[in-house]
Amino acid sequence: MWCHRLSHLQSSLQDLLRGRVICWALQQPSFNSLFPLAVHWHHTASKYPNCAWQQHEDHFELQYANTVMRFDYVWLRDHCRSASCYNSKTHQRSLDTASVDLCIKPKTVRLDETTLFFTWPDGHVTRYDLDWLVQNSYEGQKQKVVQPRILWNAEIYQQAQVPSVDFQSFLETNEGLKNFLENFLLYGIAFVENVPPTQEHTEKLAERISLIRETIYGRMWYFTSDFSRGDTAYTKLALDRHTDTTYFQEPCGIQVFHCLKHEGTGGRTLLVDGFYAAEQVLQKAPEEFDLLSKVPLKHEYIENVGECHNHMIGVGPVLNIYPWNKELYLIRYNNYDRAVINTVPYDVVHRWYTAHRTLTIELRRPENEFWVKLKPGRVLFIDNWRVLHGRESFTGYRQLCGCYLTRDDVLNTARLLGLQA
Repeated sequence: MWCHRLSHLQSSLQDLLRGRVICWALQQPSFNSLFPLAVHWHHTASKYPNCAWQQHEDHFELQYANTVMRFDYVWLRDHCRSASCYNSKTHQRSLDTASVDLCIKPKTVRLDETTLFFTWPDGHVTRYDLDWLVQNSYEGQKQKVVQPRILWNAEIYQQAQVPSVDFQSFLETNEGLKNFLENFLLYGIAFVENVPPTQEHTEKLAERISLIRETIYGRMWYFTSDFSRGDTAYTKLALDRHTDTTYFQEPCGIQVFHCLKHEGTGGRTLLVDGFYAAEQVLQKAPEEFDLLSKVPLKHEYIENVGECHNHMIGVGPVLNIYPWNKELYLIRYNNYDRAVINTVPYDVVHRWYTAHRTLTIELRRPENEFWVKLKPGRVLFIDNWRVLHGRESFTGYRQLCGCYLTRDDVLNTARLLGLQA
């Protein structure tokens, strides 16, 4: 009896190794009784040599397009795109996820061309295109960049000779708008030229790509050095590099600057690519980069000037990364508004100061500083989640206007124009 069963098993294995078995699951009673801990392999037809799958007790493993992917069975049922589970018109899920058995497993799995079919215990069939699974798997997302960027210092940016976009082209053509957004997404800054030097035209420009985000500073802000608000920006003093609204739970995404008038000297704008500086820290001191991405800090804005009374607090690490691919998406750096550090124990604090110093050194390297003189007619857009800005001191009368834009709407506009954002 044993000899017969072993002979049968040996013959089956030889057939499999010779490519004679198209789809062979090691689920036969003879095999399971002999090797109860063996893995249950499933192989695709020989004409799909780059695709194979394996059913585990708690997940489904797929090898395809040079990627090894693992899917939870509940995930496979939950993401079914059949008409009863997903509304293709609204692109919304119809299936009640809470109704899915957390111990669910497919009864059968089969491949037809490039589509996997899962039949569930209740008879429902889920279909998945292999490429869709690659694109939407955790393993596929780990290899994918959410937003392509070109990191820069002053020399890199100047040599790139990034073109500005004309005001009329920006307003009236999708091509002009797309060119602007493409540069903005890649570099984190972009310019529009020949804008009439008024607050109204600046507002019209901003509304072309996004809703304007109203904040404690209003919808459109217009300021001089009259200290009308409790902020250093409303003075003639120099401002060190920083990102704005770190004291918001979600810092403003995009900032718009338009210098309407300046009768005096100085006042150049400083721009520093925070992601470029952070990349230098990652290469030179990865453990410090890691610490800056994990320690939560409070930033605070307290204002009691005239009729303006505000107390804002935002919490988050200096560096914010996507956990699945470690891509940096936000830098929260403002030494003016950083509050008392009381969110971590003492033995972490000194290590944080060391890491913060390393980042600050990179941000302050002269070769990383790009200086530009804002003038009437030239509007600057800044990615406030990436690019730090500052200002040298100035003399005379200076008028600026601008606003904050909602990041979601800017990225939405970019995607509708076919850009990756």
